[in-house]
Amino acid sequence: MLFFLPKEYVCGMMEKKIIQTETAPAPIGPYNQAVAAGGFLFISGQVCIKPGTSELNNADIQAETHQVMHNLKAILQEAGITFNNVVKTTIFLTDMNLFAEVNEIYGKYFEGAFPARETVAVKGLPKNVNVEISMIAAL
Repeated sequence: MLFFLPKEYVCGMMEKKIIQTETAPAPIGPYNQAVAAGGFLFISGQVCIKPGTSELNNADIQAETHQVMHNLKAILQEAGITFNNVVKTTIFLTDMNLFAEVNEIYGKYFEGAFPARETVAVKGLPKNVNVEISMIAAL
């Protein structure tokens, strides 16, 4: 069976669109909140920064995880989609003992089929937070 890729994939001419919203935290480095390309939305890792501020919502792991998910939701909404469009997530945790609590909260944001996912333990995260989540969603 032969497969043919569209010329924009072969020739490197795939258009990309930057997605930015004020209802999610501004990037804290040289990156964008999200990039739409090739029929997918690639969302940069989000932490528990409150939009419009530099304040962290990290009183406990529940508040931290909810803030991360709210930030992701705001970016998805700016792109005109929902958590139902998410096909892949990556969760970064500074302590795997937090896995059960983060997992319980994370799961409540999805209806129906869950996306593919991995959870990775890391030594540290920006601003010394405990959880960071990135996503890929179908447009």
